[in-house]
Amino acid sequence: MIDAIQSWDESALVWIAEHLRNSVLTPVLSFYTQLGNHGLLFIALAALMLLFRATRKAGAAAGAGMFLGLLVTNLTIKPLVMRPRPWITIPDFTALVAEHDPNSFPSGHSCCAFAFAVALAVVLPQKWAKALALAAAAVMALSRLYVGVHFPTDVIVGTVIGTLCGLFGAWVVRAVIRRYESRKKSA
Repeated sequence: MIDAIQSWDESALVWIAEHLRNSVLTPVLSFYTQLGNHGLLFIALAALMLLFRATRKAGAAAGAGMFLGLLVTNLTIKPLVMRPRPWITIPDFTALVAEHDPNSFPSGHSCCAFAFAVALAVVLPQKWAKALALAAAAVMALSRLYVGVHFPTDVIVGTVIGTLCGLFGAWVVRAVIRRYESRKKSA
């Protein structure tokens, strides 16, 4: 079963490299995917949201979700699984960006992006903001395949973990706020 999944992953990634890479998308997606290094884009956006009362809850929920995603993905699963990156296992495969972590499974970029986006989608009332956050996360996840630093199952699992972490982050922030408000009323 694992061999079948690996074979499918490799075939899908080679197909993406051979059929979707082009001179227009390559610089755009190579740049965008690197904005997600260490979660910087999404961490910066969450921190910025903390500065404004209207977005403070969403920023806190996103931060909580991303922190949980970091613990689960980068500090727990990746070191345990130690799946090699695509260019290590696929002969003559070229990644478009440098990636210094040799572990591929699951995608930390996808996890972080979806933890951020799902937390915002749960907390923010504006439909356009929810759609924009989810679209940014989807592009981040797909960019990891396009640039060739993850297998499809890495991205799928990273997306699922990120989604769950975003939901949990939103739940935690709402629970803390409810508790704070109930204590404030009884004081």
